[in-house]
Amino acid sequence: MPSKYHIYGMGNALVDIVTEVSDQFVEEHAIEKGIMTLVDETRQHQLVEAIHLPSSDMQCGGSAANTIIGAAQFGASCFYSCKVANDEMGDFYHEDLTSNNVDTNLSPGNHEEGITGKCLVMTTPDAERTMHTYLGITANYSNKEIAIEALRESDYLYIEGYLVTGDQSRAAMIEAKRLAEQNGVKTALTFSDPSMVKYFKDQMAEVVGSGVDLLFCNEEEALLYTGAATIEKAQDALKDIAKSFVVTLGAKGAIVFDGDNAYSIQPFETNAVDTNGAGDLFAGAFLYGITHNKTFEEAGALASLAASKVVSKFGPRLSADQASKLHQQLFD
Repeated sequence: MPSKYHIYGMGNALVDIVTEVSDQFVEEHAIEKGIMTLVDETRQHQLVEAIHLPSSDMQCGGSAANTIIGAAQFGASCFYSCKVANDEMGDFYHEDLTSNNVDTNLSPGNHEEGITGKCLVMTTPDAERTMHTYLGITANYSNKEIAIEALRESDYLYIEGYLVTGDQSRAAMIEAKRLAEQNGVKTALTFSDPSMVKYFKDQMAEVVGSGVDLLFCNEEEALLYTGAATIEKAQDALKDIAKSFVVTLGAKGAIVFDGDNAYSIQPFETNAVDTNGAGDLFAGAFLYGITHNKTFEEAGALASLAASKVVSKFGPRLSADQASKLHQQLFD
């Protein structure tokens, strides 16, 4: 009997506020460019006040949410486990998630007191994206957010690496992975950001445990986690913790390993204006592919094409129509 869900995702629920800023703005506000930085509510408010909010785009987000929505737009059946507050942003998040055909553990009007998390995504003219994140209530992500029945009825569990920063959320990562393994659900983990590997390496290793079925990382994360000097040596080291893996290489494409063979995935020519969400959509398109009878090489090609399209526009998503056209371009 086929599973109800192709992918069960777990991660932070953040309302993404996507905006363009100048390099001068980055310098004036002492922003560390190119990475995700966790900030408190005061710092987040200062930056939101400094940008031009009406020209910014708001969407439900968080790294894994973007991946799950991307997979759903290609046609995967998806579930997303997350935590929002009973405020306006929490209602917005829930509505935006369900409007993208993603089932969730959230219940209308049944959110806890608190503040829904927000991620200010600032894109500079060189297409580099810098994120300042106030986690809000999602910092309290715990085992309570795990929808056990939905997880049991899934092909893959997809875990967001950003959850590693909190003791409760890290415990939830470990518990969800245990439940998945117990019920024959494959496990997929993304390192999410170089800072997660650089500053939380021991905690990430705790989540990895005896290994995962599928690992997503970029080149920098692969080198940081393995301590290898070259990407070739890093690939060999990753085989000890993941049965299969994807290493994205930015403009150079990606490397995918299916457990037996490694494939070099070529990039598609594009004019990058915003790299926000490229890795998230790559993972979403790839997960769609391997849960829909595509080989790792075919799934990698679709993911590479999807990533090339999303970086040519502002924001971390394509539309369902755009996703359908990309699928047709490669396979129909």
